[in-house]
Amino acid sequence: MRLGRTARIALRTAAGLGFAVIYAPLVLVLLNSLNPDRSAGWPPPGLTGRWWSVAAHNPGVRQALWVSVKAGLGATAIALVLGTLLAFAVARYRFFGRDTVSFLVVLPIALPGIVTGIALNSAFGTVLAPLGVGLGLFTVIVGHATFCVVVVFNNVVARLRRTAGSYEEAAQDLGASGLRAFVDVTFPLVRSALLAGALLAFALSFDEIVVTTFTAGPGVQTLPLWIFDNMARPRQAPVVNVVAAVLVLLSVIPVYLAQRLSADTAASSRV
Repeated sequence: MRLGRTARIALRTAAGLGFAVIYAPLVLVLLNSLNPDRSAGWPPPGLTGRWWSVAAHNPGVRQALWVSVKAGLGATAIALVLGTLLAFAVARYRFFGRDTVSFLVVLPIALPGIVTGIALNSAFGTVLAPLGVGLGLFTVIVGHATFCVVVVFNNVVARLRRTAGSYEEAAQDLGASGLRAFVDVTFPLVRSALLAGALLAFALSFDEIVVTTFTAGPGVQTLPLWIFDNMARPRQAPVVNVVAAVLVLLSVIPVYLAQRLSADTAASSRV
């Protein structure tokens, strides 16, 4: 379908305004992290990397970063296992309630984060507290895994639905066991989907704050929680801008890699 010149200009203008609304604040955060003034006045009188050095030597920032990394890796590992198993069950087998299972798996990412957080906080207090397990890093990982599973599930189930099951059947007809057919045939076909899902899951976990607020115990502070707690402190404003910039960069990288993986796989499947 060909568009007229006026329609093309209107679409480009609308797209440009949309991108400006989304990304201009992120650019401002990056510029403020280089602003030599504590007040973050605009325009900045110059550029400096001083606050990046201050943030790098801040023990609270480093500890929060390490907690976020551990929470993201733990949630991603759980999501990879559960999301992959659920995807294979839904895509490869027919059973009663399959559509219901698929709906229940996807539902957590559609629920408001505060609802999920309150529900998890209540569940942990009811189930884990009598066992002597309080809120901490473990509960944060479990809380993040509830929505990270959805990302892995969607990526893997989409790949499996585009991949004929006859490949595995042919391998088994040639004498391969179920495990050998999975390792030699199925896994290479879904490997990039697994990696893309893991990257997206880590990115989601890394910048999550709502669910974390309700599932983190005393002494457990992720990077987003550190930013939220220090935003009201004027002297910490430059360091907060640096940490926010780091959070943006660390979130963009896995999303970009996941998008490239998905694009490369889609292109190769059309060849």
